[in-house]
Amino acid sequence: MRTGKRLTKINTMITASYQDIWDCCCDHGLLGIELLKRKAANTIHFVDISKPLIEKLDKQLQQFFSGEDYYKQWQVHALDVANIPLSKVKQGETEKAEQLVIIAGVGGDLLIELVQSIIYSNPKALLEFILCPVHHNYKVRTELINLDCNLINECIIKENNRFYEIMHITTAPPKKSTTPISNVGSIMWDFDNDDHQQYLQQCLNHYSRMLKSSNINAKAVVQAYTGLKE
Repeated sequence: MRTGKRLTKINTMITASYQDIWDCCCDHGLLGIELLKRKAANTIHFVDISKPLIEKLDKQLQQFFSGEDYYKQWQVHALDVANIPLSKVKQGETEKAEQLVIIAGVGGDLLIELVQSIIYSNPKALLEFILCPVHHNYKVRTELINLDCNLINECIIKENNRFYEIMHITTAPPKKSTTPISNVGSIMWDFDNDDHQQYLQQCLNHYSRMLKSSNINAKAVVQAYTGLKE
């Protein structure tokens, strides 16, 4: 199996080195394996709640990544992502995040729950996340703002005729390398790109349909997306 556009893009967005990278909801481990190959962290953690899937992945990793080059550079965890055992060694003691948590391919509501649980369970930790929900991006971004997170990078990816937003965020205070998170995205948009024009129209159409049927302030959301091109 090969990594698709989303996982490939996430891989290329990881340019710093980390003590630990947590590939959560890792499925077949395709992204984690690419990170392991290029030694993107001291330890790559493969996390999924499915024990049979993790057991199968463990056998694969032992077969292909058990030599000296990869000794103790990976671990597998069959558990709920909300309960990942983040390293306690350097949390809160450095300006550089030592832990990167990747959560992709899950719904927005679940993703919010997982991020909240991880942050609340590690209140003194300096963490980074790469997040790619399958929907509810506006809601996800709103909660990240409420959690006082800041943006490192973001992009729009089209894969199999569906659009996805990828957000690289940090729990660190604002600094020159970060920007405030926008509910509708900011640095990811390129309106010379036809795909981005199409995605914006999809967002406007979606929230316009919700104006009378939703308990969220869909009018404000539509205005926010409309304002992107003003």
